[in-house]
Amino acid sequence: MNRLLLYPALLAALAILFVALALLRPVDHDESQYVAAAALTAHGLLPYRDFAYLQTPLQPYLFAPVALLAGSWTWPALRILNALLGVVTIACVHTAARTLGAKPGTALAAATLFATCDILLFSIGTARNDALPAALLAAALPLIVRPDTTRKTAALAGFLLAAAAAAKISYAFPALAYGLYALVHRRHRPVAILLGTLPVIAFVAWSYATSPAGFVFGTLTFPARGPAEYYALRPWKMSLPAKAIDTLKFLALGAPLPALALVARDIARRRTVGLLDWLILAGLIAALLPFPTWRQYLLPALPALFVRLSLVPSPGRAWRIAFAIFATAGLAPSIAALADSDGLSLSQALREGRAIGRTLDQHGLDGPIATLSPQILPAANRVPDTDFATGPFYFRSTTLLDASQERALHLVSRVRLKLDGSTILTGGEGPATSGDARLDHALATAALDAGYDAIPIPGTRFTAFRPPARARASPRPVPHNSP
Repeated sequence: MNRLLLYPALLAALAILFVALALLRPVDHDESQYVAAAALTAHGLLPYRDFAYLQTPLQPYLFAPVALLAGSWTWPALRILNALLGVVTIACVHTAARTLGAKPGTALAAATLFATCDILLFSIGTARNDALPAALLAAALPLIVRPDTTRKTAALAGFLLAAAAAAKISYAFPALAYGLYALVHRRHRPVAILLGTLPVIAFVAWSYATSPAGFVFGTLTFPARGPAEYYALRPWKMSLPAKAIDTLKFLALGAPLPALALVARDIARRRTVGLLDWLILAGLIAALLPFPTWRQYLLPALPALFVRLSLVPSPGRAWRIAFAIFATAGLAPSIAALADSDGLSLSQALREGRAIGRTLDQHGLDGPIATLSPQILPAANRVPDTDFATGPFYFRSTTLLDASQERALHLVSRVRLKLDGSTILTGGEGPATSGDARLDHALATAALDAGYDAIPIPGTRFTAFRPPARARASPRPVPHNSP
């Protein structure tokens, strides 16, 4: 096949594969707040001001149009979007490698190894907030590695890196590393880079202004304090030895571990540290600062790592065998996830969502729904109660805020649960959508204690709870039917 046709064909095949993996991967409770945030923003609500969002603000705004168009198919549409962003990320890594002079085969090999990393495959296989910032970071790489930086390319690179940080705060570390590098190496045009960041800075400042307390809690306070509270009874997970083991495990599920070793050896031989090396280090720092470390946290280091790998002289046979073994290991978790018969499939979750919608319609239950599984609601043609937009993540908290702060920030915890008359939906015995059946049980118990009527949803694991007539609140001014 002609080389000009080969590359688009490979990207198309990769897109088909990634989309298929995204649609077949079992449900992950981490998806809850991201689906909820996109759906609520699509209905005109603003993160922080109208509902809590526990990340930096860009993704809900960019993904809201997708949710608006997709309607009841919002959840799979967001998964597909993330899968395609994964393809963009890999394509940009290949482009950056070629820009730096890597041979076509070497650049393709580096991009292929990147595509087999479990860190990447998990991050782009669910409706989380990892694929967007990774794609933005990767899109900046071909611009920042080119030898003839212009004002336009520098400004665009600054814009992309700032946008990555606005989508997920850990990407601020590579962005800052590049900014500092540009101050020392002026050919990168630091003033133009700064100018490129200004639109994103203005957007983030506006997001802060809509609710300063909500913004600070969602972007800084909860990420810093929430895990420590959650793992208080399992202190091992917050220890340095656990972090070391987890980090090595995640890096070994794919080519990142041997790639880091080979790049480190090359740096030692050259005795110089270049831009890509600083970006890799910044990404690793971003991954290792929070406790505990999860696999998706390591993604900020990978685009620069695999571009840098393409510049390493061809390794020997032993290294090539090692890369093949590690790349195969990187595919194993995705294959295991697809083969997991106990996991809840996305197709089953969508069927349950439609059944929920039919049952709620039959009982005349209108308005937003209080649930720890808000990602199920678009399929039911409903939106979440704004107090439950974070799914289980804040609900399981006990000491981070007091009652008045929770009310002000549109949050509710299990220890201060006060039902306001919204219909409640719990996941019954199945923890797949909320991540913790005990939390669903606490919500169901509170509903029964308050006199709510239990309405089992036939053919699903869910139960709806209708508030007693005396407690029924007027529906909040949030439309419940998807377009």
